[in-house]
Amino acid sequence: MTSVKFRVDESFFVVDRALLEKHCEYFRALFQSGMKECQQDEIHLQGLSARGFLLVLSVISGERPILLNGDEIVEAIECAAFLQVELLTKHLRNMINSDNCLLMYHTAATYGLLELFKCAALFICDMYQDLKDDMKCLPEELIKYTETLIPSSYVTVGTHSPSTTQLQDFMRTVCYLDEEEKDWKVLTNLPISASTTMAGVTALDNKLYIVGGVYDISNKVVGSGFCYDVTSDTWSTFSSPQQLRYNFTLVGHEGYLYAIGGEYERTIMSSVERYEVSTDTWTFASHLPRPASAVPCAKTMNRIFICLWKPKDATEIYEYVVNKDEWILVTTLIRHQSYGHCMVAHRDNLYVMRNGPSDDFLRCMMDCYNLTSGQWTTMTGQYENSKGALFTAVVRGDSVFTLNRRATVEYAIEDKRWRTKKEMKGFPRIGSMWTFLLRLPKKSKAPLGKSFLTNGQDLATSLDINSSFPIKCYD
Repeated sequence: MTSVKFRVDESFFVVDRALLEKHCEYFRALFQSGMKECQQDEIHLQGLSARGFLLVLSVISGERPILLNGDEIVEAIECAAFLQVELLTKHLRNMINSDNCLLMYHTAATYGLLELFKCAALFICDMYQDLKDDMKCLPEELIKYTETLIPSSYVTVGTHSPSTTQLQDFMRTVCYLDEEEKDWKVLTNLPISASTTMAGVTALDNKLYIVGGVYDISNKVVGSGFCYDVTSDTWSTFSSPQQLRYNFTLVGHEGYLYAIGGEYERTIMSSVERYEVSTDTWTFASHLPRPASAVPCAKTMNRIFICLWKPKDATEIYEYVVNKDEWILVTTLIRHQSYGHCMVAHRDNLYVMRNGPSDDFLRCMMDCYNLTSGQWTTMTGQYENSKGALFTAVVRGDSVFTLNRRATVEYAIEDKRWRTKKEMKGFPRIGSMWTFLLRLPKKSKAPLGKSFLTNGQDLATSLDINSSFPIKCYD
C-alpha cells in the first residue's frame, strides 16, 4: 500500500505511507511489525485528537505552523510524544517563547517529551526575572528544577593579534557580562597563538570556536582553529579549513561549523566549508551566490540566514537549506543607504540594522522581515551607534543585547520597536567585537583589565545539576 487511511476521533485522513515511515518512529515500527493493523483498510488511532494529528501531518510535509493556541500546543505535544515525531518535537522547540514556555514546559513533563522539556526549562531559566511571578502556577518540583539550571551569559571577545610567552598581552581575554554588577568580567585568556583579527568566531554546544585570524601586515592566516570548553575551562586546537580564509563568517549549527565566504590573498571568495565537530573534518559546501566577505548572519527557527549587499541600495537575504546544501533567495530589501552593520533574529523575525542617511552616518536604521508573512516593516525610532551600538547584537529570550565602548544595552523586543530595558557599562576595547551566549558553570570574580588575571582554573568546578535531567545546550 502506498497510502494509509486513519480514523482519529471522528475524522479521516489518507496519508502517504512512506512519509509516515520516514518521520514517525511509531509508524515505522508498526508497518514493519507485521501486525494485523498493517493489512487493514483503516487504522483507528485512539487517544489522540484529530487537530493534533493534522499538525503532525503539516510538519512532516514541510509546513511550519506558528500561530498555535494553547489547546493546539497541548495536542501537538501529545501527538509528538505518542507517535515519536522528531520533526514536530524540533518544531515545537523552535516555537518556545515567553507566552507559551510555561505551558510547553509543564505539558512536555506530563507526556515525557524530554527534549522539549529541557529546551523550555532553559528558556525559562534565561527569562527567570520576567517569568518568576507566572511560574507560581507550576508544580513545585518543576519550579525547583529551573532554579538549578545555569542561565545564559552575554560573552564577547575583541580584536587581538597573537602574543608571545616573553611579551604576553594580558588584554587578550574573553569576557562575560556580570548583569548584577552591570560590568564586564574576565572569563578566560586567549591562547598565545590565537588571533581574532579578521577571524571567524562563534559558539556551538556551549563551546567557543575561533577559526582563521591573521597576523603581520601580509595577512598570514593562523594555521589551526581553537576551541574553548566552558565546562572544563580548557582550550584545544582543531584543523583549519581546506581553503585558508580571513574576514569570513563562522556559524555553528547542529554539530557543524560553517565558514562562509571571506578573503584570501586579498581576493574575495564565494566558497563555503562545513566542519564536522565529531570527526574533525572539513568539506566544501555549496558556494555563495556571489563572492562576499564579513557576511551578516543569523539563525532562527533552526534555519540559517545571511545578508548579501548589492550596489547601491539592495539587500538580499538568502537561506542556507542544510539538508539540500543550497542557498535560496528569501527576499530583497530596497532602501537608500542600504549597506548594513548586522542582522539578528528573534522568533520568526529577521532584524537588519543598516547605516542611516549619508548626512547622519552615526545613526542606525532598522527593518524587520517576518518569515511567516513575507512582509517587511520599518522599525520605529533610530538607534545611535554612539550609545546603542548595533554593530553586534545577540538575542536571549525576548531581549536583545548590544554593545560598544560606551554602553552595553539590553532591549526588550516588542512588535514595532526595541524598548530600552537596561543600560550597563560598555566594553572598553577598540576594533571589531564578537558576541554570543554561553552557560558558564563558574564565573570569574576578577574585574576586567587586571594584569594578573588567569583563565580561572582554580574556579573551574561545575554546578551540581539534577542528574535526572541532563542538560544539553541547544542552538
